[in-house]
Amino acid sequence: MKSDNLSSSRDYRLFVLASILLGLGSCVNASAFNNYLKDIFQLGVGQRTFLEFPRELPGFLVSLFVGVLAVMGELRIAMVANFLAAAGMLALGWIPSSFILMVSSVFVYSAGTHIYMPLANSIGMGFAKEGGEGKVLGRINAMMTTAVVAGSLVLLVLFRLVHPSYKVIFSAGALAYLGAALALLFMKPRHMAKAPRKFVFRKEYGRYYALAILYGARKQLFITFGPWMLVSYFGQGVEIMTLLFFVISVAGIAAGPLVGKLTDRLGPRAVLGGEALVIVGVCLVYALAPQVLPNSIALIVVAICYVLDQSANAVSMARAVYVKNLVVSPEDLSPTLSLGISIDHAVSMFLPMLGGLAFATGGSKGYMLVFLCGAVISGINFVVTRGMPKKTS
Repeated sequence: MKSDNLSSSRDYRLFVLASILLGLGSCVNASAFNNYLKDIFQLGVGQRTFLEFPRELPGFLVSLFVGVLAVMGELRIAMVANFLAAAGMLALGWIPSSFILMVSSVFVYSAGTHIYMPLANSIGMGFAKEGGEGKVLGRINAMMTTAVVAGSLVLLVLFRLVHPSYKVIFSAGALAYLGAALALLFMKPRHMAKAPRKFVFRKEYGRYYALAILYGARKQLFITFGPWMLVSYFGQGVEIMTLLFFVISVAGIAAGPLVGKLTDRLGPRAVLGGEALVIVGVCLVYALAPQVLPNSIALIVVAICYVLDQSANAVSMARAVYVKNLVVSPEDLSPTLSLGISIDHAVSMFLPMLGGLAFATGGSKGYMLVFLCGAVISGINFVVTRGMPKKTS
Protein backbone atom coordinates (compact mmCIF):
# COMPACT_ATOMS: atom_id res chain seq x y z
CA MET A 1 0.00 0.00 0.00
CA LYS A 2 1.60 3.26 -1.10
CA SER A 3 -0.14 6.50 -0.36
CA ASP A 4 0.81 10.17 -0.12
CA ASN A 5 -1.76 10.63 2.64
CA LEU A 6 -0.04 8.41 5.16
CA SER A 7 -2.04 9.78 8.10
CA SER A 8 -5.20 8.23 6.65
CA SER A 9 -3.68 4.76 6.55
CA ARG A 10 -4.83 2.55 9.41
CA ASP A 11 -1.95 0.17 8.83
CA TYR A 12 0.53 3.02 8.84
CA ARG A 13 -0.81 4.29 12.15
CA LEU A 14 -0.58 0.82 13.65
CA PHE A 15 3.00 0.48 12.40
CA VAL A 16 3.89 3.84 13.96
CA LEU A 17 2.27 2.70 17.22
CA ALA A 18 4.32 -0.51 17.13
CA SER A 19 7.48 1.54 16.49
CA ILE A 20 6.72 3.85 19.42
CA LEU A 21 6.19 0.90 21.76
CA LEU A 22 9.39 -0.69 20.49
CA GLY A 23 11.19 2.53 21.33
CA LEU A 24 9.90 2.35 24.89
CA GLY A 25 11.07 -1.24 25.24
CA SER A 26 14.51 -0.49 23.86
CA CYS A 27 14.71 2.50 26.21
CA VAL A 28 14.40 0.15 29.18
CA ASN A 29 17.12 -2.12 27.80
CA ALA A 30 19.55 0.69 27.00
CA SER A 31 19.04 2.46 30.31
CA ALA A 32 19.19 -0.46 32.72
CA PHE A 33 20.84 -3.51 31.16
CA ASN A 34 24.53 -2.73 31.80
CA ASN A 35 23.85 -1.68 35.39
CA TYR A 36 21.65 -4.76 35.87
CA LEU A 37 24.61 -6.94 34.89
CA LYS A 38 26.92 -5.10 37.23
CA ASP A 39 24.52 -4.90 40.22
CA ILE A 40 22.94 -8.37 40.07
CA PHE A 41 25.75 -10.48 38.58
CA GLN A 42 28.85 -8.39 39.36
CA LEU A 43 30.23 -9.01 35.87
CA GLY A 44 33.74 -7.92 35.06
CA VAL A 45 34.78 -6.76 31.61
CA GLY A 46 35.78 -10.30 30.58
CA GLN A 47 32.40 -11.79 31.47
CA ARG A 48 30.59 -8.80 29.98
CA THR A 49 32.31 -9.25 26.63
CA PHE A 50 31.70 -13.01 26.70
CA LEU A 51 28.00 -12.25 27.06
CA GLU A 52 28.11 -10.58 23.65
CA PHE A 53 28.43 -14.00 22.01
CA PRO A 54 25.00 -15.34 23.05
CA ARG A 55 23.54 -11.83 22.74
CA GLU A 56 24.76 -11.45 19.17
CA LEU A 57 24.27 -15.08 18.09
CA PRO A 58 20.59 -14.49 17.13
CA GLY A 59 21.76 -11.73 14.82
CA PHE A 60 24.07 -14.20 13.10
CA LEU A 61 21.16 -16.63 12.78
CA VAL A 62 18.60 -14.04 11.66
CA SER A 63 18.71 -15.14 8.00
CA LEU A 64 17.94 -18.67 9.14
CA PHE A 65 15.15 -17.50 11.45
CA VAL A 66 13.53 -15.31 8.79
CA GLY A 67 13.94 -18.04 6.18
CA VAL A 68 12.23 -20.66 8.36
CA LEU A 69 9.39 -18.26 9.12
CA ALA A 70 9.16 -16.81 5.60
CA VAL A 71 5.87 -18.56 4.82
CA MET A 72 4.21 -16.39 7.49
CA GLY A 73 4.99 -13.13 5.66
CA GLU A 74 6.86 -10.12 6.98
CA LEU A 75 4.19 -8.71 9.30
CA ARG A 76 3.53 -11.96 11.11
CA ILE A 77 7.26 -12.62 11.50
CA ALA A 78 7.60 -9.13 12.98
CA MET A 79 4.77 -9.89 15.41
CA VAL A 80 6.42 -13.14 16.56
CA ALA A 81 9.72 -11.27 16.97
CA ASN A 82 8.15 -8.82 19.40
CA PHE A 83 6.51 -11.60 21.40
CA LEU A 84 9.97 -13.13 21.80
CA ALA A 85 11.46 -9.81 22.88
CA ALA A 86 8.69 -9.39 25.46
CA ALA A 87 9.24 -12.90 26.85
CA GLY A 88 13.01 -12.45 27.11
CA MET A 89 12.81 -9.06 28.81
CA LEU A 90 10.13 -10.25 31.24
CA ALA A 91 12.32 -13.21 32.18
CA LEU A 92 15.26 -10.91 32.98
CA GLY A 93 13.23 -9.27 35.71
CA TRP A 94 11.85 -12.44 37.28
CA ILE A 95 14.55 -15.11 37.06
CA PRO A 96 16.74 -15.88 40.08
CA SER A 97 20.33 -14.64 39.93
CA SER A 98 21.50 -17.54 37.78
CA PHE A 99 24.05 -16.78 35.08
CA ILE A 100 22.73 -19.56 32.84
CA LEU A 101 19.12 -18.36 33.13
CA MET A 102 20.24 -14.79 32.48
CA VAL A 103 22.13 -15.81 29.33
CA SER A 104 19.10 -17.80 28.14
CA SER A 105 16.80 -14.81 28.72
CA VAL A 106 19.20 -12.50 26.89
CA PHE A 107 19.25 -14.94 23.96
CA VAL A 108 15.44 -14.99 23.69
CA TYR A 109 15.19 -11.20 23.97
CA SER A 110 17.96 -10.73 21.44
CA ALA A 111 16.38 -13.20 19.01
CA GLY A 112 13.21 -11.12 18.99
CA THR A 113 14.92 -7.78 18.47
CA HIS A 114 17.27 -9.10 15.78
CA ILE A 115 14.55 -10.85 13.78
CA TYR A 116 12.63 -7.58 13.73
CA MET A 117 15.58 -5.46 12.55
CA PRO A 118 15.52 -6.19 8.79
CA LEU A 119 11.73 -6.28 8.71
CA ALA A 120 11.27 -2.83 10.24
CA ASN A 121 12.91 -0.99 7.34
CA SER A 122 11.41 -3.30 4.73
CA ILE A 123 7.86 -2.84 6.07
CA GLY A 124 8.38 0.90 6.56
CA MET A 125 9.59 1.43 3.00
CA GLY A 126 6.45 -0.35 1.81
CA PHE A 127 4.50 2.78 2.79
CA ALA A 128 6.71 5.13 0.75
CA LYS A 129 6.45 6.28 -2.82
CA GLU A 130 9.49 5.85 -5.06
CA GLY A 131 12.35 8.12 -4.04
CA GLY A 132 10.77 9.02 -0.70
CA GLU A 133 11.87 6.02 1.34
CA GLY A 134 14.29 8.01 3.46
CA LYS A 135 11.66 10.59 4.35
CA VAL A 136 9.17 7.95 5.50
CA LEU A 137 11.75 6.00 7.48
CA GLY A 138 12.99 9.23 9.04
CA ARG A 139 9.45 10.22 10.02
CA ILE A 140 8.78 6.85 11.65
CA ASN A 141 12.15 6.98 13.38
CA ALA A 142 11.43 10.45 14.75
CA MET A 143 8.09 9.42 16.22
CA MET A 144 9.65 6.34 17.77
CA THR A 145 12.47 8.44 19.19
CA THR A 146 10.03 10.97 20.65
CA ALA A 147 8.49 8.10 22.60
CA VAL A 148 11.95 7.02 23.70
CA VAL A 149 12.58 10.56 25.00
CA ALA A 150 9.42 10.40 27.09
CA GLY A 151 10.31 6.94 28.35
CA SER A 152 13.85 7.98 29.25
CA LEU A 153 12.55 10.99 31.16
CA VAL A 154 10.11 8.84 33.12
CA LEU A 155 12.84 6.30 33.91
CA LEU A 156 15.23 9.05 34.98
CA VAL A 157 12.67 10.44 37.44
CA LEU A 158 11.83 6.96 38.72
CA PHE A 159 15.47 6.02 39.24
CA ARG A 160 16.07 9.22 41.18
CA LEU A 161 12.90 9.34 43.28
CA VAL A 162 11.41 5.85 43.55
CA HIS A 163 14.32 3.45 42.86
CA PRO A 164 12.19 0.73 41.21
CA SER A 165 13.47 -2.83 41.20
CA TYR A 166 14.78 -4.42 38.04
CA LYS A 167 11.72 -6.68 38.18
CA VAL A 168 9.45 -3.66 37.76
CA ILE A 169 11.68 -2.04 35.14
CA PHE A 170 11.94 -5.10 32.89
CA SER A 171 8.24 -5.96 33.32
CA ALA A 172 7.34 -2.51 32.01
CA GLY A 173 9.65 -2.99 29.03
CA ALA A 174 8.10 -6.39 28.30
CA LEU A 175 4.62 -4.81 28.24
CA ALA A 176 5.84 -2.33 25.63
CA TYR A 177 7.12 -5.12 23.36
CA LEU A 178 3.87 -7.05 23.86
CA GLY A 179 1.91 -3.96 22.82
CA ALA A 180 4.05 -3.65 19.68
CA ALA A 181 3.33 -7.27 18.80
CA LEU A 182 -0.42 -6.70 19.17
CA ALA A 183 -0.29 -3.58 16.99
CA LEU A 184 1.43 -5.59 14.25
CA LEU A 185 -1.13 -8.37 14.67
CA PHE A 186 -3.94 -6.00 13.70
CA MET A 187 -2.18 -4.76 10.56
CA LYS A 188 -3.30 -6.19 7.25
CA PRO A 189 -0.40 -7.24 5.02
CA ARG A 190 -2.04 -5.82 1.90
CA HIS A 191 0.96 -3.76 0.83
CA MET A 192 3.20 -6.84 0.75
CA ALA A 193 2.46 -8.71 -2.45
CA LYS A 194 4.57 -11.78 -1.66
CA ALA A 195 6.26 -13.45 1.27
CA PRO A 196 9.98 -12.79 1.30
CA ARG A 197 12.29 -15.35 -0.24
CA LYS A 198 13.95 -17.66 2.23
CA PHE A 199 17.56 -16.88 1.34
CA VAL A 200 19.38 -14.66 -1.17
CA PHE A 201 23.09 -14.37 -1.88
CA ARG A 202 24.17 -12.55 -5.05
CA LYS A 203 27.57 -11.29 -6.14
CA GLU A 204 25.86 -8.04 -7.22
CA TYR A 205 25.32 -7.27 -3.54
CA GLY A 206 28.98 -7.73 -2.60
CA ARG A 207 29.57 -4.12 -1.55
CA TYR A 208 26.60 -4.27 0.80
CA TYR A 209 28.03 -7.42 2.36
CA ALA A 210 31.37 -5.60 2.84
CA LEU A 211 29.56 -2.69 4.49
CA ALA A 212 27.80 -5.18 6.75
CA ILE A 213 31.12 -6.68 7.88
CA LEU A 214 32.55 -3.26 8.67
CA TYR A 215 29.37 -2.14 10.40
CA GLY A 216 29.43 -5.25 12.58
CA ALA A 217 32.94 -4.35 13.75
CA ARG A 218 32.21 -0.65 14.20
CA LYS A 219 28.91 -0.97 16.06
CA GLN A 220 30.21 -3.45 18.60
CA LEU A 221 32.70 -0.92 19.88
CA PHE A 222 29.86 1.37 20.86
CA ILE A 223 27.31 -1.20 21.97
CA THR A 224 29.79 -2.82 24.34
CA PHE A 225 32.85 -0.71 25.01
CA GLY A 226 31.38 2.79 24.83
CA PRO A 227 28.84 2.34 27.66
CA TRP A 228 31.09 -0.08 29.52
CA MET A 229 33.84 2.54 29.58
CA LEU A 230 31.41 4.97 31.20
CA VAL A 231 30.10 2.40 33.68
CA SER A 232 33.38 0.65 34.54
CA TYR A 233 36.26 3.05 33.85
CA PHE A 234 34.45 6.25 34.91
CA GLY A 235 32.18 4.57 37.48
CA GLN A 236 28.87 6.04 36.26
CA GLY A 237 25.61 4.63 37.64
CA VAL A 238 22.20 3.90 36.15
CA GLU A 239 20.97 7.48 36.64
CA ILE A 240 23.75 8.96 34.50
CA MET A 241 23.37 6.26 31.84
CA THR A 242 19.63 6.96 31.70
CA LEU A 243 20.33 10.69 31.43
CA LEU A 244 22.70 10.07 28.53
CA PHE A 245 20.16 7.86 26.83
CA PHE A 246 17.62 10.65 27.26
CA VAL A 247 20.01 13.10 25.58
CA ILE A 248 20.62 10.58 22.77
CA SER A 249 16.89 10.20 22.31
CA VAL A 250 16.33 13.97 22.12
CA ALA A 251 19.09 14.21 19.50
CA GLY A 252 17.48 11.32 17.63
CA ILE A 253 14.23 13.25 17.13
CA ALA A 254 16.13 15.53 14.77
CA ALA A 255 18.68 12.97 13.54
CA GLY A 256 16.16 10.52 12.05
CA PRO A 257 14.31 12.96 9.75
CA LEU A 258 17.59 14.71 8.87
CA VAL A 259 19.27 11.47 7.81
CA GLY A 260 16.15 10.48 5.87
CA LYS A 261 16.03 13.78 3.96
CA LEU A 262 19.78 13.71 3.27
CA THR A 263 19.49 10.12 2.03
CA ASP A 264 16.74 11.08 -0.44
CA ARG A 265 18.55 14.27 -1.50
CA LEU A 266 22.24 13.24 -1.56
CA GLY A 267 21.99 9.46 -1.76
CA PRO A 268 23.18 6.70 0.58
CA ARG A 269 26.81 7.09 -0.58
CA ALA A 270 27.19 10.60 0.83
CA VAL A 271 25.37 9.79 4.08
CA LEU A 272 27.27 6.59 4.83
CA GLY A 273 30.60 8.16 3.89
CA GLY A 274 29.94 11.15 6.13
CA GLU A 275 29.01 8.88 9.02
CA ALA A 276 32.25 6.91 8.61
CA LEU A 277 34.33 10.09 8.91
CA VAL A 278 32.42 11.21 12.01
CA ILE A 279 33.05 7.84 13.67
CA VAL A 280 36.78 8.05 12.90
CA GLY A 281 36.86 11.27 14.93
CA VAL A 282 34.72 9.83 17.72
CA CYS A 283 37.01 6.79 18.07
CA LEU A 284 40.10 8.98 18.27
CA VAL A 285 38.53 11.09 21.01
CA TYR A 286 37.47 7.98 22.93
CA ALA A 287 41.02 6.68 22.74
CA LEU A 288 42.92 9.86 23.57
CA ALA A 289 40.71 11.97 25.85
CA PRO A 290 41.46 10.02 29.08
CA GLN A 291 45.17 10.28 28.29
CA VAL A 292 45.40 14.02 27.69
CA LEU A 293 42.55 15.52 29.75
CA PRO A 294 41.75 15.65 33.48
CA ASN A 295 39.39 12.86 34.51
CA SER A 296 36.35 15.11 35.05
CA ILE A 297 36.75 16.76 31.64
CA ALA A 298 37.55 13.45 29.94
CA LEU A 299 34.28 12.05 31.32
CA ILE A 300 32.30 14.90 29.76
CA VAL A 301 34.10 14.54 26.42
CA VAL A 302 33.60 10.76 26.34
CA ALA A 303 29.93 11.18 27.25
CA ILE A 304 29.53 13.60 24.32
CA CYS A 305 31.16 11.03 22.04
CA TYR A 306 28.78 8.40 23.36
CA VAL A 307 25.85 10.63 22.40
CA LEU A 308 27.33 11.23 18.93
CA ASP A 309 28.06 7.60 18.16
CA GLN A 310 24.62 6.46 19.33
CA SER A 311 22.93 9.20 17.29
CA ALA A 312 24.86 8.01 14.23
CA ASN A 313 22.87 4.77 14.33
CA ALA A 314 20.17 6.64 12.40
CA VAL A 315 22.20 6.09 9.22
CA SER A 316 21.05 2.45 9.19
CA MET A 317 18.12 3.68 7.12
CA ALA A 318 20.59 4.84 4.45
CA ARG A 319 21.92 1.29 4.18
CA ALA A 320 18.35 0.00 3.83
CA VAL A 321 17.62 2.51 1.04
CA TYR A 322 20.89 1.52 -0.67
CA VAL A 323 19.80 -2.13 -0.64
CA LYS A 324 16.34 -1.24 -1.95
CA ASN A 325 17.94 0.57 -4.88
CA LEU A 326 20.43 -2.28 -5.36
CA VAL A 327 18.24 -5.39 -5.38
CA VAL A 328 17.43 -6.94 -8.75
CA SER A 329 14.02 -8.10 -7.50
CA PRO A 330 11.71 -6.61 -4.82
CA GLU A 331 11.44 -10.03 -3.18
CA ASP A 332 15.19 -9.87 -2.51
CA LEU A 333 14.82 -6.94 -0.11
CA SER A 334 13.98 -8.59 3.23
CA PRO A 335 16.25 -11.64 2.83
CA THR A 336 19.14 -9.42 1.69
CA LEU A 337 18.72 -7.12 4.68
CA SER A 338 18.50 -10.22 6.88
CA LEU A 339 21.69 -11.65 5.41
CA GLY A 340 23.43 -8.33 5.99
CA ILE A 341 22.50 -8.53 9.67
CA SER A 342 23.75 -12.13 9.84
CA ILE A 343 27.06 -11.09 8.29
CA ASP A 344 27.59 -8.13 10.59
CA HIS A 345 26.78 -10.31 13.60
CA ALA A 346 29.26 -12.96 12.51
CA VAL A 347 31.83 -10.23 13.16
CA SER A 348 30.23 -8.72 16.25
CA MET A 349 29.97 -12.09 18.04
CA PHE A 350 33.73 -12.56 18.16
CA LEU A 351 35.12 -9.03 18.11
CA PRO A 352 34.10 -8.26 21.73
CA MET A 353 36.20 -11.17 22.96
CA LEU A 354 39.30 -9.74 21.31
CA GLY A 355 38.41 -6.23 22.41
CA GLY A 356 37.64 -7.44 25.92
CA LEU A 357 41.03 -9.15 26.10
CA ALA A 358 42.75 -5.90 25.13
CA PHE A 359 40.49 -3.91 27.46
CA ALA A 360 41.19 -6.20 30.43
CA THR A 361 44.89 -6.95 29.95
CA GLY A 362 46.10 -3.67 28.51
CA GLY A 363 45.77 -1.78 31.75
CA SER A 364 45.11 1.93 31.27
CA LYS A 365 46.02 1.56 27.58
CA GLY A 366 43.62 -1.29 26.81
CA TYR A 367 40.63 0.88 25.92
CA MET A 368 42.95 3.10 23.87
CA LEU A 369 43.93 0.19 21.62
CA VAL A 370 40.29 -0.86 21.21
CA PHE A 371 39.16 2.55 19.99
CA LEU A 372 42.20 3.16 17.79
CA CYS A 373 41.30 -0.07 16.00
CA GLY A 374 37.77 1.33 15.69
CA ALA A 375 39.15 4.42 13.96
CA VAL A 376 40.97 2.23 11.45
CA ILE A 377 37.81 0.18 10.78
CA SER A 378 35.78 3.35 10.20
CA GLY A 379 38.45 4.66 7.83
CA ILE A 380 38.18 1.46 5.78
CA ASN A 381 34.40 1.85 5.86
CA PHE A 382 34.75 5.31 4.30
CA VAL A 383 36.91 3.89 1.49
CA VAL A 384 34.30 1.19 0.74
CA THR A 385 31.51 3.78 0.48
CA ARG A 386 33.44 5.52 -2.30
CA GLY A 387 32.56 2.63 -4.61
CA MET A 388 28.82 3.17 -4.15
CA PRO A 389 26.92 4.97 -6.93
CA LYS A 390 26.50 8.71 -6.59
CA LYS A 391 23.06 10.31 -6.43
CA THR A 392 22.12 11.09 -10.02
CA SER A 393 18.82 12.91 -9.63
